[in-house]
Amino acid sequence: MTLDSVLHEQEPNFDVHQLAHVEILTPKPDQTLRFFKELLGMQETARAGQSVYLRAYEDWYHHTLKITESRQAGLGHMAWRTSSRAALKRRVGAIEASGRGQGWSDGDLGHGAAYQFSSPGGHTVELLWDVEYFQAPPELRSPLLNRPQRRPLHGVPVRRLDHINLMSPDVTTDKAFYMDDLGFRLREHIVAEGGGEMAAWLSVSPLAHELAIMGDQAAGASGRLHHVCYWYGAPQHLSDLADVMREENIDIEAGPGKHGITQGMFMYVLEPGGNRIELFGDSGYLIQDPDWKPVTWSGESLERGIIWHGSSLPAEFFMYGTPLIEPSVTEKIELLQAAGVADD
Repeated sequence: MTLDSVLHEQEPNFDVHQLAHVEILTPKPDQTLRFFKELLGMQETARAGQSVYLRAYEDWYHHTLKITESRQAGLGHMAWRTSSRAALKRRVGAIEASGRGQGWSDGDLGHGAAYQFSSPGGHTVELLWDVEYFQAPPELRSPLLNRPQRRPLHGVPVRRLDHINLMSPDVTTDKAFYMDDLGFRLREHIVAEGGGEMAAWLSVSPLAHELAIMGDQAAGASGRLHHVCYWYGAPQHLSDLADVMREENIDIEAGPGKHGITQGMFMYVLEPGGNRIELFGDSGYLIQDPDWKPVTWSGESLERGIIWHGSSLPAEFFMYGTPLIEPSVTEKIELLQAAGVADD
């Protein structure tokens, strides 16, 4: 590399810092709320209109999950906190230049003004800086000063929000948008034999991913949610949780098991409103290398990428998203063949 190329090399973009919160929609708000509060041990922090705000016991902000009553399950929006107020201004400028901006809102419970926009995949996203930090009442305070509240004594309590997985009709276009306009780094991806991307895992931190994008083959699909994930940090909690879910008649879609991609220890369940929720016993490896080269999975390597340990994922895992759209038989066959789940 020449001196001139070094001097003119573009500085990496670190303006987006963290997944701050996710809003999910549910046609069964009472049952969905019970799932998160009683089974996953999450703390309710507020209610407003048709929405309830929740956080896990090691989430520092006012909330990381907003549950809103709606006719269909799905994603309301996801919010990312920037690294500074100046970073928010820079990213808003980039989004406005892309033509995807929807404008500013005055904020919501727990955070200040937010800038909303639509991704190429049709998901509503917002960027924000000002947040309200959770202040535990005396009975919930922990003697561990680096923990925002005591660990709950009911359910199998999750510790923090980990990541979100979106479905997109065009993985590559969505991926490029998050990388070019928001500064995400590609960590791993699945490439089909024809060269198209089937899925991508991205992050803005040392985590292997905070955002995943999966191909959506359903006709007319846009803005669908694949899953939201909360983290335990201890794999044995997945076994405890599986026992609880079976007792409570919650549908366990897959797991406990381990992915090859990201190396996460997982279990997938469907909450009563229909949204897929992933529980991470362990979020896998961390990326400390500033010059990380994306890992590409394809062909014979793909089976171990999807499942490293445990039973195979069901076919519906690659097609089910919320809101529910039933793909055609042809679309199902093509998707499963590309994923290596079905024979030609």
